[in-house]
Amino acid sequence: MVGGMSETSKFMHHGAASVTPNILKGVHKKLPFLKLKFNELNDPAYPHLSDQLEFLADVVEDFAEGVEDDLPYITAASAVFAILYANRQFDLIPDAIPEFGHADDSAVVRSVLIEHEKILAAYAERHKMKWDAITLDP
Repeated sequence: MVGGMSETSKFMHHGAASVTPNILKGVHKKLPFLKLKFNELNDPAYPHLSDQLEFLADVVEDFAEGVEDDLPYITAASAVFAILYANRQFDLIPDAIPEFGHADDSAVVRSVLIEHEKILAAYAERHKMKWDAITLDP
């Protein structure tokens, strides 16, 4: 990007940098519950968000369980941050506001997918997932 990173990208980097192994473990424990929540996420304005979050949850799960030991920690931490961000108690933009409810979640998730595209595309391939299906669209 010309002129440095976008605000969302900066925010994501800052958030990912604060994800400790302990936070990662905590999110890993809650993944079954979070995946159910992501599954129920049905926002016509952001049709891909649910799949994108489930994909990032798979990445975190495989990293935490040692299936993906070669995945860079920062990629796993970024995925954790996006998941936490999408699930936090008080959204910056309340989800109940139509059209904008998931705008911030979607932006953070997409910035993780875009920044770590090479690594995540390779991960998807190893796990016989269609990276193309994990679209970078909102």
